[in-house]
Amino acid sequence: MKRLAKWRLISLFSILALILSGCGQPYLSALRPAGEVAEMQYGLMKLSTLIMVGVIAVVTVIFILVVIKFRRKDDSEIPKQVEGNHKLEILWTVIPILLLLILAVPTVADVFKLADVGKMDKKGAHKDEVVVKVRSNLYWWEFEYPDLGIVTSQELVVPTNKKVYFSLHSSDVKHSFWIPAVGGKMDTNTDNVNKFWLEFDDKKANEAGNLFYGKCAELCGPSHALMDFKVRAISQSKFDSWVSAMKDVKKPQQATSELAQQGQKIFSQSCIGCHAVTPTNATPEKARVAPNLTNFGERSRVAGILPHTKEDVKAWIKNPEKFKPGNKMTGKYPQMSDQELDALAEYLMGLKVQD
Repeated sequence: MKRLAKWRLISLFSILALILSGCGQPYLSALRPAGEVAEMQYGLMKLSTLIMVGVIAVVTVIFILVVIKFRRKDDSEIPKQVEGNHKLEILWTVIPILLLLILAVPTVADVFKLADVGKMDKKGAHKDEVVVKVRSNLYWWEFEYPDLGIVTSQELVVPTNKKVYFSLHSSDVKHSFWIPAVGGKMDTNTDNVNKFWLEFDDKKANEAGNLFYGKCAELCGPSHALMDFKVRAISQSKFDSWVSAMKDVKKPQQATSELAQQGQKIFSQSCIGCHAVTPTNATPEKARVAPNLTNFGERSRVAGILPHTKEDVKAWIKNPEKFKPGNKMTGKYPQMSDQELDALAEYLMGLKVQD
């Protein structure tokens, strides 16, 4: 009975694993590639899986044939004693070498292709390219467009069908930048800068609602699993409009309603020391200690993880430690009344650069 119970448990977990392996949304799954880099990586995954499954299948067939053909029939019969076989030894040495070469050649070729960031490194040579400096922090992301003079946070905006070059580094501990559906997964370090590029397919972006999910793929602290960011992949014309709108924000946006004006006053007293509400990159990087909130009202998530609603904004400000343990925002400002939270949330939700 105990063995039967174990087999039932194993069967249940096997079925669950099979079902879960088929799960994955177009904005999140690495098995539904949405760009050139993701296609290359997916192709290598399929090739390596095919080789491994092929080896397992051949070994299994040989094992079964040997067990059947050479099974013991008579205890008194001593099988023929064989020592060494040069042909077989050469065969099982050459075959793995060939399989490794089949896997190594396209892998090395793709690695060199992905590492080609020459246009990014040459000053003035990438006017038509998009360059993004990614800075990781505990537990949020900053995205700076050095050629455009724009800094934003938590939500990366990129054009589709165009190479986007990334320069990655960290302000505190090691993190890892990864957009599963598009590719990447490269470390952000404190002592060196990593560079690579991605391309976002327009058709696949439309299927995903023009929104992809990004993750930190390096264990970095208690809220590592909550260190998410979003990627808005839009057409070149919409991207240009977004850039123009961001550049037009020369000074903090003024609140219009009376409640939002109260919130702006609270923000100026309690939040402005850490958070910026203008997209300029004139402020030194070390002084940018918290996410830029210029277009906070247009984002899809609060703190990268909560639904983008006024109530969730209030809940986050009231107790950020509840949602992201170990974050650097906890305890940085005095406790607020419900009325103050309502006013501040009203002001933040009104921070928009586009209608």
